[in-house]
Amino acid sequence: MEANEISESKKELNELCAAVRECAYTGEYQKCKNLIFDAMGKHPHAPEPHNLLGVLLEKEGDHLTAMKHFRAAWALDPTYLPARQNLDSFGTFFSKGKYAFDESDCTEERHEEYTTEHDAHGIGHIVRGV
Repeated sequence: MEANEISESKKELNELCAAVRECAYTGEYQKCKNLIFDAMGKHPHAPEPHNLLGVLLEKEGDHLTAMKHFRAAWALDPTYLPARQNLDSFGTFFSKGKYAFDESDCTEERHEEYTTEHDAHGIGHIVRGV
């Protein structure tokens, strides 16, 4: 791909994120799905459509399938922060419920501290700080 094609592709994906955010908040889920499926066909290696479909499915209450799409987005691009944030937010028993449609929804990178705690048998367990 040439640089011009890459920037045009990124522009289309940014516009997709904005359009899906808008119609998801107004409850136009079928319109969102049509936009996302079209983008999946045009940009098969992009994480954005999978992440957006995950957000939409989570809003519709299909948690299991949403998590699969968040993981697909993350697998396509492990540096794509919205997919990782959605996995962190919705992959716990106590969901924070904050959707990351695109990078603008991502909080600043937190460097969580890990500690080692020992149980009664002296076995160490790594615990992530909250």
